[in-house]
Amino acid sequence: VQVVESGGGLVQPGRSLRLSCVVSGFTRSIYAMNWYRQAPGKEREWVARVTYTEGHPEYAASAKGRFTISVDTVKNTAGLQMSSLKPEDTAVYYCNVNFFAVDSKDRNAWGQGTQVIVSS
Repeated sequence: VQVVESGGGLVQPGRSLRLSCVVSGFTRSIYAMNWYRQAPGKEREWVARVTYTEGHPEYAASAKGRFTISVDTVKNTAGLQMSSLKPEDTAVYYCNVNFFAVDSKDRNAWGQGTQVIVSS
């Protein structure tokens, strides 16, 4: 399974940025796709989730109202549209894919991350 994020970069506070995640090489059905982030010196935190088939979104409090997660089951991608960005949104953003699997070790796949820096 390959999970690849893209779209990170340097952006000014108040501006928008869109991240994308594409998953390939999988044989199990996908349950959901998530975005996590890890800021320097902090633990990785969950940002948003979307169920793969229904497209039902959920958000962390820090993302609600500013971020929008989406899924494209044809292209096997998830997007994260981020608006009104703040310096505290600076982090490496990771895509996580949840699979239907009996064995717990087969239920998750992670990308390598994409850096987002919010600074003037």
